[in-house]
Amino acid sequence: MKLSHLHKLLGIGMLLSLSLSLSAQKLPVGVSFKRLFLDYQTLNGGDFGAFKDYRDGFEFGFHAPLSKHFMLNLPVKIGLSSKTDELTNTSIIGLDAQMHYYPLSNPNIFTPYLLAGVGGVYQGMDSFNVQTPVGIGLDIKIAKNAYFNIQSEYRWSSAENNSNFNHGIGFKYFFARKEIDTVEVMPVLDIPDVDTDMDGIFDKEDICPTVAGLEVFRGCPDSDGDGVEDSRDDCPVIAGLLEFNGCPDSDGDGVKDGVDLCPTVPGVAAFNGCPDTDGDGIEDALDKCPTFAGISAFQGCPDTDMDGTEDSKDKCPKTYGPISNAGCPVIEAADKEILTFAMKAVQFQLGKATLVTESYGVLNQIVSIMNKYPDYKLSIDGHTDNTGTAEVNRKLSENRAKACYDYLASKGIPTNRMSFQGFGPSKPIADNSTYSGRTLNRRVEFNLTPGL
Repeated sequence: MKLSHLHKLLGIGMLLSLSLSLSAQKLPVGVSFKRLFLDYQTLNGGDFGAFKDYRDGFEFGFHAPLSKHFMLNLPVKIGLSSKTDELTNTSIIGLDAQMHYYPLSNPNIFTPYLLAGVGGVYQGMDSFNVQTPVGIGLDIKIAKNAYFNIQSEYRWSSAENNSNFNHGIGFKYFFARKEIDTVEVMPVLDIPDVDTDMDGIFDKEDICPTVAGLEVFRGCPDSDGDGVEDSRDDCPVIAGLLEFNGCPDSDGDGVKDGVDLCPTVPGVAAFNGCPDTDGDGIEDALDKCPTFAGISAFQGCPDTDMDGTEDSKDKCPKTYGPISNAGCPVIEAADKEILTFAMKAVQFQLGKATLVTESYGVLNQIVSIMNKYPDYKLSIDGHTDNTGTAEVNRKLSENRAKACYDYLASKGIPTNRMSFQGFGPSKPIADNSTYSGRTLNRRVEFNLTPGL
């Protein structure tokens, strides 16, 4: 490094430091560290999208606010450069004086800014060039006085093929500077009005004199703008509710997000903010039937008739019945006898599907049985002997079964509880070679089965 160039760089640094100390004695100052990505090739014949052309670097910065919108920045840059006409990396070191302009009057979490300045850079420790940076940046507040920083610069160089891009990512931290009076202590009444944090509230009235705040909180900040000052806000960077000390309740269920295990779905406090849609006291995550109120014995599924068989397995869910009969009531022996008797008692005119008058009495008893067991279905099966052709007998047996079906329907039995079919001579219960056998085979069977 040439001595003259070193003197230039040191002189710039001393001048800037002196200027900073005079202009920002009482203002909060800060320091920063960034990881740099240096691109000399894009502006000198390279490809903008070639990330392999980026070189490593670091930046250490010193910051001092000059007013509400302007901040002086002194960054020291150390890194590597590589131009298209060079095969090897070249080390660089530089010092800038930059002015950062913050356009927002009342920034919250995100604070954008513009920058411009001048600096000196040593290239390869033996050549010196002046560079003029311009760019943009963004400060993201992550804690009190602490920021995540992103910045991008275009740097015009006085030397040929040395213009470049600088992109950086890192952190800033600000702390208050205290002026020490070495001559005499001035009386309180003689202290001039000072607003260190430039929030419009003088320090003597500002409870938080080094951090910009609001008048309603006597100069203390409310970073998330939720009406709860940061010192009392358990969630200072996320807008929330006063009742939860500034923390949010995203789903509006009365359980704050930090406690709510289901923060995006309205729930109940008993289940840490998770829902119980059917209100049966079993949270949805453990409820096999979350939209139907049930009981814990069946993991939230219902047992409407309380017979010990859950509705999904109960063939008679609205009628009490034992588990052994699929939750349906057991048909009484007397009723079974009527159904068996009906097989013989229901008679028709010879060769026809017309009921004889004597059949109506037993059919009316079947009506009573159907009303007694409302969760049962009735199948009506017609049968004949083997006299005549099979198809004629099948049709006759079907018509006779339908005649019984129609009579029961006329007495108010819902048709969706009944079915009929004819089997002709295909299912004999006696010997068709005898008169008595053929008489038994000519029959209509009535069978009750549980479930609708």
